[in-house]
Amino acid sequence: MICTECAVYKFESATQSYEDRINMPEGVSFRVALWSFDKGGYLQEILHKLKYHRLTAVGEDLGLFLGARIKKIPAAKILNKENSLILPVPLHPRKKRMRGFNQARYIAMGVSEVLGIPLCDSKSVRRIKNTKSQTGYSLKKRRANISKAFRMEDAEEITGKHIIIIDDVITTGATTFELANELKIAKPSSICIATVAQA
Repeated sequence: MICTECAVYKFESATQSYEDRINMPEGVSFRVALWSFDKGGYLQEILHKLKYHRLTAVGEDLGLFLGARIKKIPAAKILNKENSLILPVPLHPRKKRMRGFNQARYIAMGVSEVLGIPLCDSKSVRRIKNTKSQTGYSLKKRRANISKAFRMEDAEEITGKHIIIIDDVITTGATTFELANELKIAKPSSICIATVAQA
């Protein structure tokens, strides 16, 4: 469990000015991060344990806090269970087998609980490219690494819906932006991106 006191005092809120430093792709209506990534700090430790030690309950706790943050955004007022879906960034099947689970899905489950919005079917959008870790890559290399990594499988589920992409950390936005671009094939009503941390 992550207590409210830790959430308020141990983590640094994501800076609002960061939203002006990246160019969101067309069709993405807003992007929000909960906290600033603290390399070597407590938040990095929590995210690492979630990702590599299967502390799935921690993922859901993080999602609860992220969901509460999303609710405060004026643009999010249009989101509801009838017109919206939550989409955790998919893992490649090989990586999912090695890790045993998708950490973004557990964060998404917490967000879903707060917002009352269902998760997208995990088969609707697939990750078809088993990418290398983006850590240490330049923006150009990140974009090349993630290019054509996702494939739309069930456009019908996405069409006309407000889609909330969920991930643990956003750095340059290469991964979530690539996913957003693939989603545009299905003509969703809007796309937004929500992450626990921004690096």
